[in-house]
Amino acid sequence: MSTISINGKILQTTHQTVQMVVNEMGLSTGRYAVEVNGELIPKSELDKVGIVEGMTIEVVQAVGGG
Repeated sequence: MSTISINGKILQTTHQTVQMVVNEMGLSTGRYAVEVNGELIPKSELDKVGIVEGMTIEVVQAVGGG
């Protein structure tokens, strides 16, 4: 089990990839961007980025409007 931070919340997870965590948190709907430890990660790569103890994940949802 790894302890990570996602959008400022501390979370313990047994998931192996960032994509799995983002999906579980319900953050993978619509248009979104993911940053891991300050680095923007393409969505196509999220299932290849492994969870590491202490990592920081930020997920930003795009919101339309004018």
